[in-house]
Amino acid sequence: MQTALIFAGGAGKRMNSRSKPKQFLEMHGKPIIIYTLEHFEYHDAIDNIVVVCIEDWIAELKGLLRRYGFMKIKKIIPGGETGHDSIYLGLKAMRDLAKDDDIVLIHDGVRPLINQELINQNIEAVKKYGSAITCEAARESVVCSADGEVISSVPPRAQMYIAKAPQSFYYGNILKLYETAREDKIRSIDSSHLCSLYHKPMHLVPSTRNNMKITEPADFYIYRAIYEALEGQQIFGI
Repeated sequence: MQTALIFAGGAGKRMNSRSKPKQFLEMHGKPIIIYTLEHFEYHDAIDNIVVVCIEDWIAELKGLLRRYGFMKIKKIIPGGETGHDSIYLGLKAMRDLAKDDDIVLIHDGVRPLINQELINQNIEAVKKYGSAITCEAARESVVCSADGEVISSVPPRAQMYIAKAPQSFYYGNILKLYETAREDKIRSIDSSHLCSLYHKPMHLVPSTRNNMKITEPADFYIYRAIYEALEGQQIFGI
C-alpha cells in the first residue's frame, strides 16, 4: 500500500501574502495545494493521502476537498512549529493507516510541478533500494561556506544535486528515524537531511524539470508561466 503525506503546515512568511497562506493562493481560480494533491488523488498506485495543514485553515481545506471531489484524503491534521515537526506529526497520524512495509511518499503542498511518472519512479525505487530522494542536477556551481563570508570549497558541479520531493521510504523505517530524532532533540530541513544526519543510505531519483517549491512571490509567477506553457503544449501539441 502507498500513502502520500502532504505537508502544508507552514504560514509562508516569505511569500508576503497578507490574505492567505501560500498553499491557498489561487492560480486560474484553483489553490496551489489542490494542483499538488491532484497528482496523488488521480494516481492509481496511491491508496491514501494524509495532509498536514495550518490549523486555522483546516476547515477551508475540507471545503475545497469536497468541492473538487477528493476521495483518497483519509486524515487532515494540524501542523507543527517547523516542517520537520509537521512531517513527524503526519507520520505519527498514519499509524492506523499504514503498516511498516507500506510505502510513504512525503511531498510539499506547494510543489505542484510533478507528474505521474515521478511518483512511479519513487515507488519503484523504494521497492528496489529502500528509499527514494527526488533530486535535480545543479545547473550552476555550488560553493561551501561556514560563515557566509569565506568560501571553503567549490565541489565539482557534476556531482552536485538539489534535493526536491517526493522523498519516499518504507513507513516503518522513516517513522522510526523521526522518533529517534525526537528523542535526540534533532530537527532537520527535510527527510533527506535527516537521513544524512543518521548516515542512512539514500537512492537518487531524477526529478522532473522545474520541480520548484513555491516559497517567494517570484516563484508564484514563474510557476504560473510554466503551468501555462505546459497547458499550451497539451492544447496545441507544441
